[in-house]
Amino acid sequence: QVQLVESGGGLVQAGGSLRLSCAASGRTFSNYPMGWFRQAPGKDREFVAAISGSGGLTSYADSVKGRFTISRDNAKNTVSLQMNSLKSEDAAVYYCAATVRGGVISTALTYMYWGQGTQVTVSS
Repeated sequence: QVQLVESGGGLVQAGGSLRLSCAASGRTFSNYPMGWFRQAPGKDREFVAAISGSGGLTSYADSVKGRFTISRDNAKNTVSLQMNSLKSEDAAVYYCAATVRGGVISTALTYMYWGQGTQVTVSS
């Protein structure tokens, strides 16, 4: 069982930066590939970024490539999402998630564990 708690959301101006963090419980955190997803009002939940259990593999949605960076610290049981050059369309509730599938996974249905989400608001 894995419990996930996100933090770091807030209000930022367009062009600014935010760093989201996700704290995970469990002693085998490194076994779980992790992902970040987001959901804006009236839209489906969409993939943002994923990272393998070791941290050696990452994957990004095209819309955030070059602006967002996912990383993890297995010693601290945390995964982070550094978001730079934020745009109005990045505004959403951001969720971290864990899966038991190997590699980097962009499909939300494969993730078994989810956090409660953290709100990111971007003002123009």
